[in-house]
Amino acid sequence: MRGLTGGGGGTAAGRGRLGAGLAAGSTALAGLAAVGLFCSGCSTGGTGTRDEGPAGTQQVARATPSSAAATGTARPAPRVDAVALVKSDPKVDRALKAGLKPCAGDQYPVDTSYGTLTGGPSADVVVNVMTCGDLVGVGTYVYRRDADGSYGNVFAAEVPAVYGTIDRGDLVVTTQVYGSKDSVAYPSGEDVVTYRWASGRFTETDRVHNEFNRAVGSGEDALPAPQTAQN
Repeated sequence: MRGLTGGGGGTAAGRGRLGAGLAAGSTALAGLAAVGLFCSGCSTGGTGTRDEGPAGTQQVARATPSSAAATGTARPAPRVDAVALVKSDPKVDRALKAGLKPCAGDQYPVDTSYGTLTGGPSADVVVNVMTCGDLVGVGTYVYRRDADGSYGNVFAAEVPAVYGTIDRGDLVVTTQVYGSKDSVAYPSGEDVVTYRWASGRFTETDRVHNEFNRAVGSGEDALPAPQTAQN
């Protein structure tokens, strides 16, 4: 189960498959549809992502690690107010910002990760926004710190059941795929897309589609009763 982040942002926990542990029910999917999320200016298809920055024609290459990374010394990651960052971002969908409210007390359904993605002078910030009831991702954003200390949005994916992570300098975005009869807890599959920063933008470098066993989680068949050993 994902942890909730307060108004000041928080540290992201490791994530496995998005669907596991979520409360099953079709009402969450209806709520996601009502959010009316959209993405404009997409440069890659299939995941609803929006890549920011000028289009590049150069061959994709991993950014040269900084001297701090080369010596194995992690650079300090200044913490940010992830909720304020999303709410003040003009590139975030208005309906999503309006629906971003505390689930309980001052706890917001927001996960925040810090790490090296763009090779900037400070750690980049990955923010995942979720629903309160089922903690289903509805928006993934990457913020890069500018020279003046402000943060700029360099990546956005605003689709239901999306979640982004940092994996050894790459951005990995997982999107659950649902069929018409799927519950929130048991999607039909998932798309896992890897992005790498090059020439001032994120470029897709790998895509994996996983199809899940339809028998898992159907709940139609009871487990067999344990057999008693007979002498």
